[in-house]
Amino acid sequence: MTSELITHYFPHLSEEQKHQFAQLEELYATWNAQINVISRKDIESLYLRHILHSLGIAKVISFLPGEKVLDVGTGGGFPGIPLAILFPETSFHLVDSIGKKIKVVKEVAKAIGLKNLEATHARAEQIDGKFHFVVSRAVTQLKDFYPWVKGKFEKTSLNTLPNGVLYLKGGDLQQEILESGLKDVTLTPLSKYFEEDFFDTKFVLSFKAQ
Repeated sequence: MTSELITHYFPHLSEEQKHQFAQLEELYATWNAQINVISRKDIESLYLRHILHSLGIAKVISFLPGEKVLDVGTGGGFPGIPLAILFPETSFHLVDSIGKKIKVVKEVAKAIGLKNLEATHARAEQIDGKFHFVVSRAVTQLKDFYPWVKGKFEKTSLNTLPNGVLYLKGGDLQQEILESGLKDVTLTPLSKYFEEDFFDTKFVLSFKAQ
């Protein structure tokens, strides 16, 4: 699959955005050969399993100019890099506790000319500052995840959704939500927006800062 998968679902991209998405295939293939940030079998499905999956968040919310978004446990840059391409006037801060993964994030972002992204080798708890939203992709159980980011939210909401978390996860999530103790968690199935079988069991979990 190529970057045309992205333009199929996001037809209003600028020429620069199209070029940035198109560059990701070669960049990740090159870096993945040196530093394994994506499983070998997944690299061939980069646009489906990583880039389009990351952009599932953009079907739930459109980040606004000036908003600040923290990507926790970004790995090789997902969902942060695709979202930073899509929302060039929103500030993204990507963090991961594994230094070599952050090295890949920085190099990819630099290669495609992303100006709205910074990347830090750290645990989420070590990050100072306040954010409008926290995004992440199946890093851990929700009950363990939320304590990492609690207290990192801006008080003033600007968006249609209140400040909070947008979390990409798959499978049967009812028990996990129950165990987390979090209130008013919304489950949005990505199969509502994307027709590929991969998304049949994939969701965006969203909830406001608590």
